[in-house]
Amino acid sequence: MRRLMTILLVAALAAGALWTLGRRREPAVEPGGMSVSQALGGVPQTGFARAVAPRAFRFPADHGPHPEYKTEWWYFTGNLADSAGRRFGYQLTFFRMALAPGEPPRSSRWATNQAYMAHFALTDVNGRRFSSAERFSRAALGLAGAGGVPLEVFLEDWSARETKGAPWSVRLRAAQGSGALDLELVSAQPVVLNGERGLSRKGPEPGNASYYYSIPRLATRGTLSVGGERFQVTGTSWLDREWSTSALSGDQAGWDWFALQLKDGRDLMYYQLRKKDGSADPFSAGTLVAADGSAKPLTRDQVRLVPTGWWKSPHDGARYPAGWRLSVPGEGIALEVVPRLSDQELLTSFRYWEGAVAVKGEGGAELGSGYLEMTGYQPGGAGVGR
Repeated sequence: MRRLMTILLVAALAAGALWTLGRRREPAVEPGGMSVSQALGGVPQTGFARAVAPRAFRFPADHGPHPEYKTEWWYFTGNLADSAGRRFGYQLTFFRMALAPGEPPRSSRWATNQAYMAHFALTDVNGRRFSSAERFSRAALGLAGAGGVPLEVFLEDWSARETKGAPWSVRLRAAQGSGALDLELVSAQPVVLNGERGLSRKGPEPGNASYYYSIPRLATRGTLSVGGERFQVTGTSWLDREWSTSALSGDQAGWDWFALQLKDGRDLMYYQLRKKDGSADPFSAGTLVAADGSAKPLTRDQVRLVPTGWWKSPHDGARYPAGWRLSVPGEGIALEVVPRLSDQELLTSFRYWEGAVAVKGEGGAELGSGYLEMTGYQPGGAGVGR
């Protein structure tokens, strides 16, 4: 599904500050101070385009921004290792949010109606370390922005820039404290359109949907710095792209999102939207991608998802699933999704768990790797079946 929420949270809470400040790295509210449903309440959407029907996607242009929609994100995650087998995970995400429709009303280098936020996280599996960082900025004075052909999206010195069109390639750069990455990603599969030819419905209301595509496999190489140590790494990344003018439905409280890359060449994306009573929303959905790049949609009724245990955050008391059993009986898929570290909670202005996972089969054999995102588990939120 994903990620609509974080953007709208910042838009709702930081709009005034972002109109007047040149740069902002501190959260606009105390971390963890607001739930998903609270964050989405009362955000104006009049004047923006909405995702109401399938559209014709045009690449490479659609890798770039769509400012007529309120929110948008470029979501990079990956599992990497060095030559000695030391494992790492990373997340680098850029969020664009429009504070008002149309062009800003005055011609000034400071004038903008676009704000950006970015999240950067590193998982050092062998070192049992996880770090995360967050930045905000206005799309003015060269502080943040996005462009289309070639793709460029940046917030200060964090960036994703297209380096080649065929095969499509992008370079990621980010650094914060003792953590840094400099990675080259090369698409190893075609673009996958999720939902109904790229229209991903999140609820019954007209326009409560997004345009959503993925590149499930990008061959990745480059360098990571963790705790002052520098590593040459290779591995596989996943790109999620989504834009919309939408919100969670009134009875939705959070979601669980899986991006799994299997050793047999298949890829599985699934998001479970959770209602406030903990049950799965009928609009939960996913995509199964074959090794040849062909894709088929998955509905909630085709997927079985059960937590295998619980982990309590030492930071805020949130109670997250400690792992999942995920099966698609009609496709012969039965998997166990196991976090590579228990504590991969991002301590950002909107707290959530997102991190590297191992994918295992019967007998514990490792069948692949992936990334898992879980939101809405803060105290007072909705867990699974609680």
